Amino acid sequence: MTTTRPRPLAPWDPTAAHRFVTSDGTALHVEDVAPTGGAELTVILLHGWTLDHTEWQPVVHTLTADGAVNRGLRVIRYDHRGHGGSAPAEPGTATIAQLADDLAELIADRVAEGPIVLVGHSMGGATIMAFAERHPELLPRIAGAVFMATTSGGLDKITLGLPRWLSTGVTKAERRVNRRLSKIRRTSLSRRTALMRPALRWLVFGKKPNRRDVADTADQLGRGNPASIAGFRISLGAHERREALAALRDKPTIVLAGGADRLLPLPHARIIADALGAELVIYPDAGHMLNVERTVGVAERIAHVIELAGSREG
Repeated sequence: MTTTRPRPLAPWDPTAAHRFVTSDGTALHVEDVAPTGGAELTVILLHGWTLDHTEWQPVVHTLTADGAVNRGLRVIRYDHRGHGGSAPAEPGTATIAQLADDLAELIADRVAEGPIVLVGHSMGGATIMAFAERHPELLPRIAGAVFMATTSGGLDKITLGLPRWLSTGVTKAERRVNRRLSKIRRTSLSRRTALMRPALRWLVFGKKPNRRDVADTADQLGRGNPASIAGFRISLGAHERREALAALRDKPTIVLAGGADRLLPLPHARIIADALGAELVIYPDAGHMLNVERTVGVAERIAHVIELAGSREG
């Protein structure tokens, strides 16, 4: 696969964005690339907390560079409520369970038939688990899944690679920040993205990250709705869905993890892989942002699951 990839085109014009409106009236920004003549299989890419659909741009470019779309692959990516170009999460709806329901509604409306492969990064992976838990009626449509740098629970125990005494202080500081975010009434934090870069570089990237990748990640955080981001962090803290993975155990699945991921270190990935009986692929020296740090490898693994899913359907 080619290693050349364009940068995300963002911020985009919200008035020109594709829209899907959920049953509670929340407008979601959706990007849908489908082949002429209909799709044989649909891939839905689910982004992480504080990010948006543009995090997948390098992977999508790599997946489709060799004509995969023309071979019948449809690729859908969208912004979770409260993120990117989607509307803020209304009070009480900034939850992983709600994201699972949004995904179910999107599938029912936009992908009425045909097999689907779900790919989730971080909070996107948690969304897939909640989807499996809350919408078993749709699981026969799911032909495979990829879990990238994500967790099935236990976020209250993470240390960010720091000594326990220091990580406890960082956790308390994070809670104070979240309380402040929950009270901000502005729609985004876009004016402060430059200030976020050093912290993000340390937290979610591995060794020698590309400066532009760090800047793009900060820009995505800046586009999120502050109050929504704070709400989803609380919901992630309560996320415990290891048992939900059993519903996907008979499907082609794979787990991807960065060996230098401070946010969600390797034990989280191993728990998921064990629960699924799936292959665990570790990228040494990579952090949490595998989609930009190891784009080609991630795209190849997604393509492999797509191939397995397609062969089963055939």
